[in-house]
Amino acid sequence: MRVNWNYIKGLLLLGLVCFLYAFSTHRNSALNATGIEVNFLGDNNLFVTHKTVNKLLIQNQQTVTNVPKEILDLNELENRLKSNAMIKTAEVYLAIDGKVQADVIQRKPIARVNTNASYYIDDEGEYMPLSKNFTAHVPLVTGAIEKNNLINVFTIASKIVNDEFLKAHIVEIHQNQDQTIVLKTRVFDFEIELGDLKELDKKINNLKAFYQKAKKDETLNKYRTVNLEFNNQVVCTKK
Repeated sequence: MRVNWNYIKGLLLLGLVCFLYAFSTHRNSALNATGIEVNFLGDNNLFVTHKTVNKLLIQNQQTVTNVPKEILDLNELENRLKSNAMIKTAEVYLAIDGKVQADVIQRKPIARVNTNASYYIDDEGEYMPLSKNFTAHVPLVTGAIEKNNLINVFTIASKIVNDEFLKAHIVEIHQNQDQTIVLKTRVFDFEIELGDLKELDKKINNLKAFYQKAKKDETLNKYRTVNLEFNNQVVCTKK
């Protein structure tokens, strides 16, 4: 009977590869993580520090670098990061070099409520606490504000943050008891009475048109109020 040496060599080679792979995998899993690397993604990276993230990654009174990689609970570490009120989402994984990698996206405030309580409203319309590390330069929100009913101020704050004209000029959003909105400007003394938020885009366009004309006529400093509540017109009250 003729022996097929090529077949035997192939089996031996396959067995050797499997052995080396199993040995390498076992040896690698038994090693401890070599360190922690934190990446803050996006442009909003001031509310949570690297030190805070490292503290959140401590597991059973040990840093993750003292824990074998095979018993690291990456989902638990992610949940710890996500439990921080300043963190929007996080992903934790082991990099090729053995480091625990944490990619963190922080929440983004678009307005700051300044009533009997102080807190931010984030870009999803949710309550966000203030940070000890950084103060965001966003419009103030005053007046009759309820933490569980932020839809009005969130709607107008979203318009402001996404509109270069409004972002440059509006510094305060005031909500009256009847839920109508008044805006206060950065430079000029007049208040902008929006009323309710129906046809908001049209009201904003009317404001921009008024501003351009009044700027050209050099009359911007002559008004006390600019009322946008009426259709297709801007009603101004002089000082």
